[in-house]
Amino acid sequence: MNPIKTIKSNQFWLLGIASGLIAIHVTLTSRQESNIFVWSIIFWIATSFLVWRKRDTLNLDSSFYATILGLLLVAIILFRSSNYLSLTFIGIAPFVSALALSLIASGFKGIKQYKQELILLFFFNIPHIVILPLIDISALTAKFATYMLWYLGFEASVEGVSVVLPQGSVVVYHGCSGLSNILNLIRLTVMFLILFPLKGSKQKILVFSASVVIAFLTNSMRIAVMAILTAAHNQVGFDYWHKGKGSLIFPIISTAILGIIYYFLLTRENNAATTVTKIQTQETLDG
Repeated sequence: MNPIKTIKSNQFWLLGIASGLIAIHVTLTSRQESNIFVWSIIFWIATSFLVWRKRDTLNLDSSFYATILGLLLVAIILFRSSNYLSLTFIGIAPFVSALALSLIASGFKGIKQYKQELILLFFFNIPHIVILPLIDISALTAKFATYMLWYLGFEASVEGVSVVLPQGSVVVYHGCSGLSNILNLIRLTVMFLILFPLKGSKQKILVFSASVVIAFLTNSMRIAVMAILTAAHNQVGFDYWHKGKGSLIFPIISTAILGIIYYFLLTRENNAATTVTKIQTQETLDG
């Protein structure tokens, strides 16, 4: 039997390839020191849920060339996974894997069926790879943290990317600028919008704007706290908020705030839709 036709006609082949690629990627991310492992699990679960939800409506009709291209992409993923690894490869692998599976399953014309999944896995880490080396908001973060300290009564000033207090100063490096936290909330927002969509464009813009503002504010608060600890010569406290467990508290707070805002907007939109439906039903009964 032609192996290409077998793959195209047998959903178990597709499930096996997908499961293998997901298992490989999760294993690779588990070996990294960053929190990308947690994100990989969340995004793969969300993607799998999206595909499972519409499994009965998918058109699994691929072409020979699309299948060959998809298998070639799978081969590249497998080859790179067994050789030199980098965060860049780990970041783009989910999107490439999803693209490969889409081509194998449904061909060039059927890729649009997987638009949500491709968008979701694109935001898994590709924006981090592209944006982080190009943009540096360290100076802006230092200025805002200084303003917060000044507003609270501290004699703070800013010198370049340094927050200066009379008893000491803290330098805001690129990794502590908060840009990574902003991108984390943006990709979380994308996942929310795909899994629990908001209909109004204003609400979508509001959520994206809120994710940027919340991440920036909470990180600036963290910088201000570290500046105070540095001025107090509290090295233990500084290390706790810089690289210890304290560094995770503000991202958790920002995620919780974003979740609450999104839940509020989603609930308000659903309540409004329910009210409109009741009014239309009542008008129909009265008519």
